[in-house]
Amino acid sequence: MALNQITDQSFENDVLKSDKPVLVDFWAEWCGPCRMLGPIVEAIGTKHSNALTVVKCDTDSNPATAQTAGITSIPCCILYKDGKEIHRIIGFKPQAAFEEELANHISL
Repeated sequence: MALNQITDQSFENDVLKSDKPVLVDFWAEWCGPCRMLGPIVEAIGTKHSNALTVVKCDTDSNPATAQTAGITSIPCCILYKDGKEIHRIIGFKPQAAFEEELANHISL
């Protein structure tokens, strides 16, 4: 399953106004750790599609969203719920550790 790509224009509707928690994977094509994390984030999106929506945001193509989110290092995944950031995961983590961290904030 390929994850939806969000843009500066779609961020508000796709993330902030979502009635489900949304995990946004901020990444860039040139970033090696981002490419390593990609399949893990995709697997989480598939496995937990009932509990959350997972999307990707290319920081190079969407600088306004990256700036608004305060992205200073990638990969960075931000969990939003009810339009607010509730958790941030920076850097690469194995899938089990990633899921455990998310489970502290939402029911997976």
